[in-house]
Order: sequence, then structure tokens, then C-alpha cells
Amino acid sequence: MTVPVGDGGAMDRERDDAPQELPRFALAPVACLAAVFAVVLTALSGRYGYHRDELYFLAAGDHLAWGYVDQPPLTPLLARASTALFGDSTVALRVPATLAFVALIFVVALVARELGGDRRTQVLAAGLAGVGGQPLAVGHMMSTATFDLAAWLVICWLLLRLLRTGDGRWWLPIGLCVGGGLLNKYLVALLVVTLLAAVLTVGPRRVLRSPWLLAGAAVGLAVAAPNLWWQADHDWPQLTVADGISTDDGTENRILFVPQQLIYLSPLFVPVWVAGWLRLWRDPALRWARATAVAYPVLCVLVLGLGGKGYYAVPLLIVLLVAGCEPLIAWTRRHGRTWPVVAVAVTVPINAMVTLPVLPPSALAVPMALNKEQGEQVGWPALADTTRQGWNAIPERERARAVVFTQNYGEAGALDRYGPARGLPRPYSGHMSYADWGPPPDSADGPVLLVRQEDAHDIERYFTDCRRVARVDNGHEVENEEQGAAVVLCSGTTEPWSRLWPSLRHYY
Repeated sequence: MTVPVGDGGAMDRERDDAPQELPRFALAPVACLAAVFAVVLTALSGRYGYHRDELYFLAAGDHLAWGYVDQPPLTPLLARASTALFGDSTVALRVPATLAFVALIFVVALVARELGGDRRTQVLAAGLAGVGGQPLAVGHMMSTATFDLAAWLVICWLLLRLLRTGDGRWWLPIGLCVGGGLLNKYLVALLVVTLLAAVLTVGPRRVLRSPWLLAGAAVGLAVAAPNLWWQADHDWPQLTVADGISTDDGTENRILFVPQQLIYLSPLFVPVWVAGWLRLWRDPALRWARATAVAYPVLCVLVLGLGGKGYYAVPLLIVLLVAGCEPLIAWTRRHGRTWPVVAVAVTVPINAMVTLPVLPPSALAVPMALNKEQGEQVGWPALADTTRQGWNAIPERERARAVVFTQNYGEAGALDRYGPARGLPRPYSGHMSYADWGPPPDSADGPVLLVRQEDAHDIERYFTDCRRVARVDNGHEVENEEQGAAVVLCSGTTEPWSRLWPSLRHYY
């Protein structure tokens, strides 16, 4: 049946024609697949070390609040809970990330089922998504992006269910997931805007007239309200952070956006998700799901306009990949399985090398060209050791009034985590929410041990008589942000800490 794109009534009729019965869910094979991924991620969780963001989440978890200047509270809360339950280690911290990845595998299979995929299609979709570069990267570490990806995919699955069945009550779980997503990362608002615009454009619009939509919106706002209240009460610092990121990185993000779309899952998977987009756009049996085809380019335009990062669009890219699995299976019936098998066989080791800690740290130069986050998991104990050298240069009689001050939250988080065992005092920093956990007391008017990145000389203007006493070497020649960092000993501050602190606060 040919339907004009703008004909909302016709689109509603197509929704009524959407299949109400779905294929059986491939529970056993999908569960086995998820278990394999969970075992691999857990086995690798103890290699390298904490990522700088993970160290920050640990520190934020020790200062629980309804919000932070740069993020909502969910990820720090999960970091606190995971280490309390499972222990103080990278393996323990990353348990929620592994569970989120497992959930992603199941949800991807459910999306495939919602689009009419049989058991084989469901397993193929879950497998291809699971070996994708970005899912592996965020599934390996505790990050806001980890839970953001899972939340977006759950919302997409629920929306597809809503569009297929026309049952407005699905707005309630959608609202609940949106609210939970807002407690993790505000980016989920982009998904909401994108999906609503897509449904409004190509239908079925009847679901937008359901009274359950307002009920779902109310549920979402109720869940997110404590954090929204915190942000409003603190003059919306997260908007300041977002503006700074866009200003600093916006041009680079726009230049890299299209190439990143081609590599975030795998360059060899591009034909699959392109076929998925075409299927969603052209297949009369899936006209009720056409909004998901429109949503991806709409989201890309929004992200480009905002100067956001390319990975923001990955969840919808995964939906397109899922939609392309059925055409892929049909293609293999005609042409054989050689190309798909080769594509997967090539993708798995490359994506594993780029995203997971499978190489020796000394061999990270090549993977870091594509994923610099690999290197940000190396060298934090060495930074703490070097800081101890600087601390030992302070006469013992002056240490009671001395302060350790770091340029950024990664350095501060590393010293929070590794410093006590090395006899170091609590670190202070003006970066992100660390600024809210200071300043040092004005009575701490002794020497200042400053830890800064190699080229961050400007920060020394706030201190007096500074001289470098040590240099950080991670021992693996990994050129991450802290390799070559300076440990600088200063005689004091130019002003009392309370007066100096507003000048030391920074967001990026």
C-alpha cells in the first residue's frame, strides 16, 4: 500500500495494520551470547587501571548529592554502590557497566523482534551490536555514556512497541525510562525531541494524541525532578559546562562527525545499517516504524548544530543496524555467508584492540589514534608515586600547613584513590565538582604542591616561588594527558584560599 508521507490518517491506518503477534523471543541463545560478553568484559576489567572519569565518579560517590556541576547523580551513585557491594577495585567498580552491556544485548534482540525478526535475526542483531566499537568501549568502563546508551535503546524499543500496538499506556514506561535517563545524562532529551519530531513528521500521529503521553511526561519529570531542582538551585552549572565543551570542541566534533559514524560500530557494518535505514523507509510492512528512519538524520542535524560528539548518534545507529539484519540474512541466502563471516572476523579483533585492554600498555600508540580513552587508564599509581616525591621535598615541620592542589579532576581522583596509602593528604582541585568540595582552610598557609599537566603553566600565577620538583612518567611510554605532568612545589598562595578559590574554579 502506497501512502503519502504527510497523510496522518493513512499512517494511523498503517499502524492498525501492523502485526500484533511477534516471533518467539530467542531467550536461550541471546542469554548465552550475553553471558559470553559478560565473562570477557569481567575478565578484562582488571587490566590497565581506572579511567580518569572513573576516579572522578568514585570521588563524587563519596560526596553524594542530587546533582553535580557537570552531571546528574546516577553514575556516582552506582560507583558508590558497586564498590560498597563488591570491593575497592576496577573489577568491582565496573560490574554495573557489564550489567548495562548485558541489558543492551537483550534490548537489541527485543528491538529486532519488534521489527518482526525471527530468532536467528534476533541473535545476529545482538551479536553485531555487541561487537560494535562504541558499545564495547562504554561497556568496558563505568561512564555516563554506558548507561546513556542502554537507556536510549530501551526507549527506542518501547517506542517501537507503542507505534506497533498503538497502546498509549506504553507512554508510562517510556516516561519512566526518560526520567531515569535524565538522572544519568541530559542527552536523553535530544532523543525525546528527535523521536517526537519524527513521529510528528511521518506518523503514526495518533499516539501523540493519547492522554497517556501527558501521564508519561509527568512520570519522567517526577523521576528527574530532584536533579532538575538541584541544577536550578545552583544556577544550572551543567549548561555552563555544555557551552564550554561546545566552544572548545565544537568545530572538531563537526569535522569528525561523519567519519565517526562510519567507524563507531565498524566500517564493515555500514552496508548493514544503510540497508536497515532503507528497509525502515521503504518496507510497507514497517511503515508504522518509519519514524525511526527519520529520527537518525534529524538527530545528526541536531548534534552537528550543537557541536556535540559523534557518539551521541550511536544508539539510533544501532537501531538501523538491527533493522538491517533481516536484509543481511536474505542477502546471504542468495550470495552465501563469506562476506558477512569475513566482516565479523575482521571487526572483532580490531574493535577489541581499539576499545578493550587486550594489548600491553606499551603497545597502545596505534589504538589511541582512534580511542584515546585507552591511554587514560594507564599511569595513575605512577602519578601518585611522583606526587609523593614532591611531598617528601616539603620539610616535615611545614606539612601540617601544606596543600596538595591539582589542575584537574583526574589527578585529584588519582590522589584520592592512591594517595592515602602513600602518606599523602587529601587533594584539592578547582575542576568541576571538586571546586564544591573545597577550598582548603585559610589556615593552610604553607607550601602548595601543585600537580599539573605539562603545558598548563598558567595555573602557577596563583602561587608564589614555584619550581618543578618531579615529572610524571607512567613507565609505559603511553602519551596520555598526564604523561610528563609536572609536580611543582610553591612556597604559598598569592591570596588566602577563600579569596583565591573563585579564580581557581574551572569547568573544562
